[in-house]
Amino acid sequence: MRALTWQGREHVSVEDVPDPRVEEPTDAVIRVTSTAICGSDLHLYGVLGMFLDRGDVLGHEAMGVVEEVGSATGDLKVGDRVVVPFNIACGRCWMCRRGLQTQCETTQVRSQDKGAALFGYTKLYGQVPGGQAQYLRVPQAHYGPVVVPDDGSPDERYLYLSDVVPTAWQAVEYADVPEGGSVVVLGLGPIGQLSARIARHRGAGLVVGVDLVPERRAMAERHGVRTIDPTAVDDLHSAVRDLTGGRGPDSVIDAVGMEAHGSPIAETTQKVVGMLPDAVAAPLTERAATDRLAALYTAFALVRRGGTVSLSGVYGGAKDPLPMMQMFDKQLTIRMGQANVRRWTDDVLPLVQDASDPLGVLDLRTHRVPLEKAPEAYRTFQRKEDGCIKVVLDPWAATT
Repeated sequence: MRALTWQGREHVSVEDVPDPRVEEPTDAVIRVTSTAICGSDLHLYGVLGMFLDRGDVLGHEAMGVVEEVGSATGDLKVGDRVVVPFNIACGRCWMCRRGLQTQCETTQVRSQDKGAALFGYTKLYGQVPGGQAQYLRVPQAHYGPVVVPDDGSPDERYLYLSDVVPTAWQAVEYADVPEGGSVVVLGLGPIGQLSARIARHRGAGLVVGVDLVPERRAMAERHGVRTIDPTAVDDLHSAVRDLTGGRGPDSVIDAVGMEAHGSPIAETTQKVVGMLPDAVAAPLTERAATDRLAALYTAFALVRRGGTVSLSGVYGGAKDPLPMMQMFDKQLTIRMGQANVRRWTDDVLPLVQDASDPLGVLDLRTHRVPLEKAPEAYRTFQRKEDGCIKVVLDPWAATT
């Protein structure tokens, strides 16, 4: 089959790789009909290469049709149209039963002292081949795959159940926005877009999105989000306070993560470490790395006293300095973590099925290209060129 593989820092290519097969009774194999590039894939593309091997198949947002099932996959059957959550969980262990599927005790990567295995996401999370491919082996298929209607609707109606929608839903849940309250979303990439829309859907009175990119702000504004270009105001903090009675927002969602703009020293350090041999870079990253923290510091500064900061952007630093005096003095609540996808499925599936599209999932994808053009799509997405906000790859499309 054809699959998108990591080959080096900012170097990916589509190659022939072996077809996946059922290896365990709880496995299934799906024919991938759509797969997406996530913002966190860009962390692998540019920063975390020391935890990848040449030829690793990337991607953790995929859906398709079941081609083969093992003997213990429950009600899942060949021909089902399914979305595959990015985290691999059993649904039966102590953690899964408590809605913490990202900490699944069956798939925890204990050798790395990490949580549940993830598709296409480095040795730290199991080195499981990802979904930017024509076929995907799905472990724990008795629980993970979400069966969706085969009703002729475009994949983009359901594809984002793999990551974007439940991640944004959890970000808003963790933000604890009061009814009629205020929330600022930092970063209007795919997760920020859906976080802002979900906050409005769930009753926030004021939703403000902050982003440098005009196309991202324009998309958010189509869905009733008030936006701010931080370069167009004298002081972002004052601009936000002016919108929130001088107090600051009840909640802030950081949808940016480890590669925030405005952190030049940390950016240079990340690039230098990324060029070191893996044997040196990996332990250095695990023990001493720092993130680009401009967005996180902004979140702490913006949120009102007694407010909540929700982190959905991925962070990977081991030695990040935090403004503990400010956090303690402001009496902040902070929640974070990978999305527990299956915990939120029952909440979000009816919303994406709704013909009125209340979350606007059909207004997220800006680019749909053949899998063979994925390397170019990675570059475009990373550089925020051509109005690129969300890329969906078609594994079976011709390139002409």
